[in-house]
Amino acid sequence: MALEDVCGFTKTPLNLGRNSPPVPTMNVDGLDGNRLSWKDQHSARGCDSKGSLSPFLLASLASPAAPLPFSLSHGTTTLAFVFQGGIMVAADTRASCSGLVACPAVHKVMPVHSHLVATTSGSGADCMFWQRVLARECRLYQLRNHRRLSVGGAAKLFSHMLHPFKGTKLCVALTLCGWGPRLYYVCSDGTFLRGELFSVGSGSPYAYSVLDGGPRWGLSVADACLLAREAVFRATHRDAYSGNCVDIFHITAKGWRRREREDLREEYYRDLEKRG
Repeated sequence: MALEDVCGFTKTPLNLGRNSPPVPTMNVDGLDGNRLSWKDQHSARGCDSKGSLSPFLLASLASPAAPLPFSLSHGTTTLAFVFQGGIMVAADTRASCSGLVACPAVHKVMPVHSHLVATTSGSGADCMFWQRVLARECRLYQLRNHRRLSVGGAAKLFSHMLHPFKGTKLCVALTLCGWGPRLYYVCSDGTFLRGELFSVGSGSPYAYSVLDGGPRWGLSVADACLLAREAVFRATHRDAYSGNCVDIFHITAKGWRRREREDLREEYYRDLEKRG
């Protein structure tokens, strides 16, 4: 089609099926460990019954993407840390696209199952899609095996799901926070980390400056909540891509609990009054 030629869409996955050679398949067997197996479960999205990636998915990986009309600059501030009362998770609520505030009230901390949440950073659409895929796979694992998937198992599963997209323009970074307590950072560029403190996003340097100021393990629940809110507030005050409100989750052996969303503008004016 002439319009497809002008727009540069002649090599998209939908058009590769016309007058194009067959695409070889890729074997994804061998994902074992942490009481988790993908063999013969057909749980990988885009895989056929033999555990091979479909030609459509491989074509989407191999084909060059059309150039974007403008750069999709984005930023965020998310954090999570382990303390004696469980795990405290916090994030701002601003979704940005270059110099535009696309949405002031998004959810960057999203539940995966009753004892696991994920903080998201990267492209908003990619993060929402892959978080739903991970939540679905965790639910299917629980139905098949009559137990919840561990935090480490969910992190390993998610890392293997993102592996075929390494080197593409997919932009997804999740910090998986679940009872154990365990924290895992998994990114589409292949990064896989385990730790007790993570802050991700353009505002993370400012959040780290607050979180690294003192010991965290012996904090009470109230003090840990104040520390998480203070870190997000300081980051949003100095990072233009973060702001609006703060969402805080507390994870214990009984599951996660979400605190009421707070507007950071009120915190800003309270801070001005204190400085007098």
